Amino acid sequence: MKRLLCIAALAFAVNGLAAAADAPAQKNGDILVNAAGMTLYTFDKDTANSGKSACNDACAKAWPPLTAEAGAAATGKFSVIHRDDGTQQWAYDGKPLYLYRSDQAPGDRNGDNFREVWHVVKD
Repeated sequence: MKRLLCIAALAFAVNGLAAAADAPAQKNGDILVNAAGMTLYTFDKDTANSGKSACNDACAKAWPPLTAEAGAAATGKFSVIHRDDGTQQWAYDGKPLYLYRSDQAPGDRNGDNFREVWHVVKD
């Protein structure tokens, strides 16, 4: 019986690691970052769970979307939305995720509370 419980616990742990590996972002302290360690942001003008981004054209040049590859699938709190330009973007808790052009190195948070509408993603 002990062996069966250990095997079940190991399988659960491995599945959890696989799901985390598939996620488009990870925690760095209290915030979410992309695979390169760059800070991720949300935009107050985006409506959660609308499947849309309110940041397009010039806005998207300053705030690049966290793009999702074709065929990317939702995992945990992450989902995929379709942008106006036809690309796909990751969302977290229904809110599209962005990087900030002025962040130059992992850990930079230059966009936090920018114009009081851009915020780091806290988990």
